[in-house]
Amino acid sequence: MEKKAKVLIIEDESAIANIIKDYLSVNHFDPHIVKTGHEAIQYIKETYPDFIILDLSLPDCDGIELCRQIRENSNVAILILSARSSDTDKVLGLGFGADDYMTKPFSLSELVARINAHLRKQDRWLQDNVSQMDMIQIDHMEINKNEYTFSRNKKHIPLSAKEFDLLFFLMKNRNQVFSKNQLLDAVWGYDTYGDENTITVYIRRLREKVENNPSCPVYIQTVWGVGYKFTTQNYS
Repeated sequence: MEKKAKVLIIEDESAIANIIKDYLSVNHFDPHIVKTGHEAIQYIKETYPDFIILDLSLPDCDGIELCRQIRENSNVAILILSARSSDTDKVLGLGFGADDYMTKPFSLSELVARINAHLRKQDRWLQDNVSQMDMIQIDHMEINKNEYTFSRNKKHIPLSAKEFDLLFFLMKNRNQVFSKNQLLDAVWGYDTYGDENTITVYIRRLREKVENNPSCPVYIQTVWGVGYKFTTQNYS
């Protein structure tokens, strides 16, 4: 029997939650609904989901804060689905660990397409041909695609799925400069919502985990007017 991806829907509006659940069920997912942040944390502890759809307006907590709490302990892909459409909310959501952002009203078919895109992306990291480079060591850092882990000074550093994807891409293509659009293309596979701030947010978060001094980066460097590159002279 084919295994169905478990999708956690964190949404307090029953009508919207049930519509999403029914559509996901028809499209061969295993959806589950919770209405509060407390229920979400309990479910995630007991049943590790493959994907999370998160509304920002919850009765017991702010969705962005919940996103941050989930990301502290899990690399599961998170898509924020919210009526809040400002760039500030989008940047905040991505900054606190979300992998994607959609605004209401939304297309159910697009929602499913985005879920599938994220799941396929993760599967590619886990199932790539072993002949491809899957472990990179640079100075005091090691990133392992098979184990989906990143360590610095032999200490494990938690990364979200998209943080991992972006860092692996930059480290694998060290010393090459990429524009924000090229990084969106390579890591997300599509222009998330036409906002290059997505890359800016993720670069800042990665620097906080990679650099000794994030405000004066040595590895993840900005090439002004062009984009970003991961640079080092010592690697294996």
